[in-house]
Amino acid sequence: MTTAVAIAAGFAGYAWYGQHQAQQRDHLARQCLTAATPASQAIFSYDYRNFDASVANGQSFATGEFAKQYATTTAGLKATAVKEQAIVQAQVSAVGIVEARDGKVDVLIYLNQYRRNANITGEKVDQDRVVLTMVPTGRDCKVSQAAAI
Repeated sequence: MTTAVAIAAGFAGYAWYGQHQAQQRDHLARQCLTAATPASQAIFSYDYRNFDASVANGQSFATGEFAKQYATTTAGLKATAVKEQAIVQAQVSAVGIVEARDGKVDVLIYLNQYRRNANITGEKVDQDRVVLTMVPTGRDCKVSQAAAI
């Protein structure tokens, strides 16, 4: 009888733990999905007139190695952006969760980048698809990796 109670308690504990983990994963997925749109728009936008502020805004959504890569990439872009008077405004048209696992959430972003510069007439639109890997950092989710697809 004691063995049966212990086995039943073990199964109940295992079931509770599994459900608890699933709830935590789902909460993180929703949190990161919500953060993906403003993160994408900040990271993939800049304006030569206030380039440093644009980059600082994008940087605030990045973490870890990706934050270092973003800083390096944007530092190399500044001279060209200013010279060409480039303005790039990213707008997200759709987002969706690819996978949520191990404290990370991969989010697929459908992104349009509206760009203007001194070398083109009018505005051009680039349609991009990006997978952002989002991770929790305190109360927020930030981008730890970005990959164009």
